[in-house]
Amino acid sequence: MNVCVFCSAADLDEVYTAAAREFAELLGRRGHTLVWGGSDVGLMKVMADGVQDAGGRLVGITVEFLRSRAREGADEMIVTASLAERKALLLERADAVAVLVGGTGTLDEATDILELKKHGMHGKSVVVLNTAGFYDGLKRQLQRMDAERFLPVPLDDLCTFADRPDEALSALGG
Repeated sequence: MNVCVFCSAADLDEVYTAAAREFAELLGRRGHTLVWGGSDVGLMKVMADGVQDAGGRLVGITVEFLRSRAREGADEMIVTASLAERKALLLERADAVAVLVGGTGTLDEATDILELKKHGMHGKSVVVLNTAGFYDGLKRQLQRMDAERFLPVPLDDLCTFADRPDEALSALGG
């Protein structure tokens, strides 16, 4: 399975890196391919190292202005002209999507794929790994949107929130 992972390129606290490392190792041990932003820094590097060290494949999709941060030794590295093109290719190459902790870029990617799914543009499983309650606020907001009928499909059909890496992988069908 090709699993797209959206996450931070920042160096983060061990509570976040440990969960990402565990998730990456689970992906790699089960023979899955990581489809990610291609960066070799921060949490993206933790993911790539974990998947590769556990026997999985790496498909990076970076953008021209971030080319200098691209991982050497990925099985495949694609360089796009724009962030929009990058997001489209990440989704196209994925069988499922996992959202790990991140900043505004990760939030943009997550809401974009949820919006596309809401409109039937893809039917891929989406899981949010809610490490240390990082996405509790987003979960509450989406639950409110669902309860007040802002979402044309039930929230449970859009995504799953998981507290642990093994739960996240199970939610993706892996």
